[in-house]
Amino acid sequence: MKVVYTPAHLLHNPEVEIESSTAHSPFEHTGRAEKIRETLAADDAFDFVSPTEWGTEPITKIHNPGLLKFLSTAWADYQRDVKEVREVVPDMFFKSNLREHMGERVEPESVNGKLGWWCFETTTPLTMGTYEAARGAVDVAMSATQIVLDGERFSYGLCRPPGHHATTDLYGGYCFFNNAAIVAHHVASTTGTKVTVLDVDYHHGNGTQQIFYERDDVQFVSLHGDPARAYPYFTGYADETGSSKGLGSTLNLPLAARTDDDTYLKSLERACESIKKFGPSMLIVSLGLDTFITDPISDLSLTTPGYDRCGSLVAQLKLPTVVLQEGGYDVNALGINVQSWLHGLARAS
Repeated sequence: MKVVYTPAHLLHNPEVEIESSTAHSPFEHTGRAEKIRETLAADDAFDFVSPTEWGTEPITKIHNPGLLKFLSTAWADYQRDVKEVREVVPDMFFKSNLREHMGERVEPESVNGKLGWWCFETTTPLTMGTYEAARGAVDVAMSATQIVLDGERFSYGLCRPPGHHATTDLYGGYCFFNNAAIVAHHVASTTGTKVTVLDVDYHHGNGTQQIFYERDDVQFVSLHGDPARAYPYFTGYADETGSSKGLGSTLNLPLAARTDDDTYLKSLERACESIKKFGPSMLIVSLGLDTFITDPISDLSLTTPGYDRCGSLVAQLKLPTVVLQEGGYDVNALGINVQSWLHGLARAS
């Protein structure tokens, strides 16, 4: 299996995040992708390739061009206009009811205002190289997808930063550009066929859902911790099934705390049945391994052998499949868990 990787991810290197009302070392850091790279590079089943450059056009087909523009200059603007700091985070966030009965407003002029306009939470600091790293993750995703479009059955894009929390207009949740949504739209729009995004990250892919919620050519299927207790709290409930012509093209399967391998696989079977009925030409997997039993910020109980079983079950769909990395924060186990999932996928084909 070809693995697409770029060292550009190292340019996004925060030392602090604000989470659970504390400032601490970030859970999403360079060591995550490097652990995966080291593990897969030592396995002859994987062949590493570098991404090609795709420019900004695939991004602006999904994201507000204003978000792209903001992220390209925000860190430098903050250093110039506010103060010199390593990590840049918003002081406040825009919510529409701040201006209830007052009419709409446009993007603020100040960089502090812009931060609250384009970001939705505190755990996703901007650093000097964040924009370049996020652009690199999109190149990885697009290149991995092109490998499958060119005839390979599978590919794996080692994306970092991850992407599935980024909406059309907003970044957050460690995500800046929505890698999976960008490639799903690319395939659907250039081939005229249906595409499914299967999101198995512990945290609901709110951004991917929002982007495709009214579309009938891209299905979004997600297994995740129940948002009644789990980030991002406001999306991912079972009654969210799409709207307009996209009604029925979204399936959310919230999971109870301490869900184990067997229980998880039953939900994954349900997800696969839904995918079969939708009839896509390609599957995009948002692969989060924060469902692992010892993940520090999640509460499911999957195991390394369980990931092999998950990959095997997905392979039974017999679809060309692009796997893109999302979360997973037990760094010591992350590499072998990715390896296990991908081996299950490839072996069962």
